Amino acid sequence: ESLDGANRVRRIVQDLKSFSRLDQAESTHVNLNECLDTTINIAWNELKYIATLERQFGELPEVVCNPQQLNQVFLNLLVNAAQAMEQQGVITVKTWAETGFVCVSIADTGKGMPEEVQRHVFEPFYTTKPAGKGTGLGLSISADIVRKHHGDITVTSEAGKGTIFTVRLPMDKEKTES
Repeated sequence: ESLDGANRVRRIVQDLKSFSRLDQAESTHVNLNECLDTTINIAWNELKYIATLERQFGELPEVVCNPQQLNQVFLNLLVNAAQAMEQQGVITVKTWAETGFVCVSIADTGKGMPEEVQRHVFEPFYTTKPAGKGTGLGLSISADIVRKHHGDITVTSEAGKGTIFTVRLPMDKEKTES
């Protein structure tokens, strides 16, 4: 039992170091599936009592990005998905490659959003959470990070059915041209 506990602690510390990537403050070549695995491990305590998590990872080429920043985007989307759950649900993290882009979607079976909320969800300080429960900056900052990576983030949602956030990032041109 002690060895199992020590191994769990070692894995948590490794994931925290990988998540924060303190030694990599600038852009580097990364596989987004690995970033997502690390971020899911970090968020797991927030997710495990609320949702079943499904990974549908496709084969991905590397992208040039700041992994610390993208980990923050994915963490924000995962935590928001968990907070959208009014009862036990499912969060699905899916990755795929399409012409010139690597894509990540995080879908939940939560309460969903009406169109009016979807139109404003990326605006700074816009929140549907009660006072003291959110600043309205998470999705705004996430959208800024994705745009700085020359990508885009979109939302589709249906009230009562759930929400899907999709992040599209350009592939590393050097790797795809060789």
